[in-house]
Amino acid sequence: MTIDSTALATLEKQAIELPSWAFGNSGTRFKVFGTPGTPRTIQEKLSDAAKVHELTRLAPKVALHIPWDKVDDYAALRDYAANLDVTLGTVNSNTFQDDIYKFGSLTHTDAAIRQKAIDHHFECIDIMSETGSRDLKIWLADGTNYPGQGDIRGRQDRLAESLEQIYARLGDDQRLVLEYKFFEPAFYHTDVPDWGTSYAQVSALGDKALVCLDTGHHAPGTNIEFIVAQLLRLGKLGSFDFNSRFYADDDLIVGAADPFQLFRILYEVVRGGGLDDDSPVAFMLDQCHNVEDKIPGQIRSVLNVQEMTARALLVDRDALSAAQNAGDVLGANAILMDAFYTDVRSDLAAWRESRGLPADPMAAYAASGYQEQIAADRVGGQQAGWGA
Repeated sequence: MTIDSTALATLEKQAIELPSWAFGNSGTRFKVFGTPGTPRTIQEKLSDAAKVHELTRLAPKVALHIPWDKVDDYAALRDYAANLDVTLGTVNSNTFQDDIYKFGSLTHTDAAIRQKAIDHHFECIDIMSETGSRDLKIWLADGTNYPGQGDIRGRQDRLAESLEQIYARLGDDQRLVLEYKFFEPAFYHTDVPDWGTSYAQVSALGDKALVCLDTGHHAPGTNIEFIVAQLLRLGKLGSFDFNSRFYADDDLIVGAADPFQLFRILYEVVRGGGLDDDSPVAFMLDQCHNVEDKIPGQIRSVLNVQEMTARALLVDRDALSAAQNAGDVLGANAILMDAFYTDVRSDLAAWRESRGLPADPMAAYAASGYQEQIAADRVGGQQAGWGA
């Protein structure tokens, strides 16, 4: 099978938002590793993200994290990004680092602490208005470690009340996307642990509130493509955070753990209209590169998404539907597997070259001298890292 012109037209429109924090230093829970050339400012993060986009044409937006990426002049930051041929994307809030959020933020029993968390989200919405960003993404570390520690139902009620206030502040063209994670850092219960909880909360808010699905935020064995299909069916899938996890953690290079799972997810995206022009679904990476270099790590991830999207577009959906309706179990499975096993890399390389892009963006980056340049130039100052 080869990629036809219709599939190529879809791939040409594909856009995957990069997270600013992926370019900073990161590591394990025991050590954060510094590397030469790490950005010291949001401007340098944007420059690195722009390099990914230059070589792939897959990453036209960069997500911000507040307060990690705070600046005095967001209009100037927007212009700076535009000069690099990228735009500012999702604004991510942070209510998990201040000491007062030890026992919760939007779910806290103390109204004053809840208000501080709400006010932080108001600030993020104001920043969105200045940057032209559409989405406010909320991920909460709120939860408890022990049975009886907190009133589970009461925390849901307080979360709903807090989200209502934040939602009411959104502009006409702005959205709220609520992320979920089944555990960590709360180990007994997390206040938004699964897609059902996120869906229940955003459905109560209105049309501008949707679910964010992080592909690494699921228990082993979870059928993530089923969740994708269901949320698309319900019109409530707002965004993806693409990454991988092998055991209990996440934020590794997307597709590293299970390329077939990534293929299955992207097939459901195709099947459910998630790549259509009017689709509400935003695609983003959420990664912290622990041991690998940051910029090529991001290049590898967006290429993995592109490759599996190309394979998903090869599925003969008419033949698959006919086999499914006929109860042809093995025939239906074979249609999916034929697409998955098709090596599209040479086709994609030729297509990139036809568009004036390097056939192999990874090799092009290694040969560009950019890594050596930033290592020489970015001397002194405070390197950015996860949480800074």
